[in-house]
Amino acid sequence: MKLYSKHLITFIFLIQFASLFAINPNNLFSNHMVLQQKVKIPVWGTGRNGENVKVEFNGKTVTTVVEKNHWHIVLPEMDAGGPHVMKITGNNSVVIKDIYIGEVWVCSGQSNMERKMSPHWKYQTISNYEKEKKAANYPLIRQYNVPHKKSNIPLENTKGEWTVCSPETIESFSAVGYFFSRDLFEAKKVPIGIILSTVGGTQAKYWISQSSLSNKPELEALVKAYDESIKKFTKKLAAYNSRKKALLVQYEHGKKKAKKKGKTQPLNPKPPQDPTKRRFISCYFNGMIAPLLKYPIAGVAWYQGESDRDFAKQYQILFPTLISDWRKHWKTDNLPFLFVQIAPFKENNPEIREAQLLTLQNTENTAMIVTIDCGDATDIHPPLKQPIGYRLSLAARALAYHENIAYSGPIIDDYSIKNDKIEISFKHIYGGLKHKGKTLTGFTIADSSENFVPAKAEIKGNKIIVYNKNITNPVAVRYGWANIPKGNLYNAANLPASPFRTDIDN
Repeated sequence: MKLYSKHLITFIFLIQFASLFAINPNNLFSNHMVLQQKVKIPVWGTGRNGENVKVEFNGKTVTTVVEKNHWHIVLPEMDAGGPHVMKITGNNSVVIKDIYIGEVWVCSGQSNMERKMSPHWKYQTISNYEKEKKAANYPLIRQYNVPHKKSNIPLENTKGEWTVCSPETIESFSAVGYFFSRDLFEAKKVPIGIILSTVGGTQAKYWISQSSLSNKPELEALVKAYDESIKKFTKKLAAYNSRKKALLVQYEHGKKKAKKKGKTQPLNPKPPQDPTKRRFISCYFNGMIAPLLKYPIAGVAWYQGESDRDFAKQYQILFPTLISDWRKHWKTDNLPFLFVQIAPFKENNPEIREAQLLTLQNTENTAMIVTIDCGDATDIHPPLKQPIGYRLSLAARALAYHENIAYSGPIIDDYSIKNDKIEISFKHIYGGLKHKGKTLTGFTIADSSENFVPAKAEIKGNKIIVYNKNITNPVAVRYGWANIPKGNLYNAANLPASPFRTDIDN
């Protein structure tokens, strides 16, 4: 038995040793993957220095040599299609099957993007779940799920896997990601791959590279605070280690003394908490975005902001910084960036929606999906995800694929004060403005006292006229300005208007 165990240990060691020098593609390159069409396709991985590597795919063959234990090749642009097989050959061979070429999108953010299709003990079930599950027969839609990972430095690889969409697998898909990819597939009729990189309850600062945070004077304090926490931890740990024996002796003495007198036992001495064991700036950029950056994508769909609602002013800088940061690292200056304005909820303040609106207005090639009609006052994770996915697909078709379609609800463009009324004009009217219900609701108006009161609002052509008979000298108007906005303004394409205020605090 001992001899058998010895041989087994030796065999396992030899396998592990051999794997260190095997040709290994990056984990993104695995069965069922989707590659971006009409762009050059990089393929990369690790191997033994000096080893020749050959990649064969879709009638093309490219070779290279491993240097510094890494290899990298680039395949030419290809049109949508499949299934294909990729063969990677060095001293060993790797065969990757069921590969399609189509459109690839990164779906990222916090829990409302992370929320799976599966029923959950804590959350409401996704609307029409049983019907949606039975209909989820889309073998040309695939999801790569990036595991949660914090890191101090940018990582090169991730341990996720590609999953083919079916009624049997749909529960593992992001609900918003699935409805987005489904509706995009129905419109484009090409394979769709979504890379899901999400962590619930996360702030934007965790998803931005440290270099970009450092380059913004308004955000530099975040970096300095983190650096200071590391310095303090190092000093505290050294102090703890120097006194550890004495602290343990003191602890044992205290235990005996407390037991003898029948008192509460003292706390066991513990080392100081390492800041890197908690969430910290750039931790998810390093662990969950950096491994994706060489993988070509069509764009990003982002759903986050709830965890920054108490820092709305800072978010006005953080969020556009995140967008420019990702574009820089993906080396695509105008990468389409779609994002969801957070839904109505009793704790979601209007200032965070305003920060998202300002990002839209000041950042090119972005689209904002308004969810004023998709929220739940008592649930931060509303179950109605279908309209969000659909609206994301419209935005993708307009921004990434340049279709001439309606993709946004009305967005305030300008306003003017005329006697006792305020006139508001909008972008994204698409055939006209309308309201759902008997009267237009959601508007308030104020005079110089800044006391906002309910207002009447009327549609006049492509403008909204807002007034209150008791306000003779109006100075500002607001729409949907509440944690749970009640506005009912839409355009002719049935897309809702974003909440806004004209008295914005710059």
